[in-house]
Amino acid sequence: MKIAYSAASPYVRKVMACAIARGIDGRIEAWSVPTTDPALTPVNPLSKVPTLLTDDGVALYDSPVICEYLDSLGDAPKLFPPPGPARWTALRQQALGDGIMDASQPRRREIALPQDEGRAGYIDLQRGKVARAIDALEAEAGTLGALATIGEIAIACALGYLDFRFANEPWRPGHPKLDAWYARVVALPPLARTMPPAG
Repeated sequence: MKIAYSAASPYVRKVMACAIARGIDGRIEAWSVPTTDPALTPVNPLSKVPTLLTDDGVALYDSPVICEYLDSLGDAPKLFPPPGPARWTALRQQALGDGIMDASQPRRREIALPQDEGRAGYIDLQRGKVARAIDALEAEAGTLGALATIGEIAIACALGYLDFRFANEPWRPGHPKLDAWYARVVALPPLARTMPPAG
């Protein structure tokens, strides 16, 4: 398999964390490619990372699809629980983690541009989404485990992205349970081996 990736992408980190958690990361070749590279367009018309090329030559995107595909490989415990309440919890948590990343990535781009009322409003809107999500995660932090589900991996990658790109807006104050959980899981291989580059 081959994955089109950017080392700074939290979505790529999520995919690789899943692969590590399931013990299949050694089967994936990294293809470092900018999203503007014309070589990416034929396999993904959206020209986005991550894009996974399977051993059969099928292109899969985006991270929820790729993660579920990786969960179908190998014999390790599944990150996507079987149908039932645990599955809905894991999928909801994945949506919450992805939502934090979805709100944070474009906000980072907008902050760097000349500010006007519309742009400032958009930035505040996205910041509010992240703040509410962090509050919601604090309320359920006591139920989070050791990166055993897709939801926990997505949440951890989202928190890591906030540390990486928004260190000047620390999320830990007022969220001691979430802070304690993240401190435990950040040292586990899926996160420890996928740290974004410094700087």
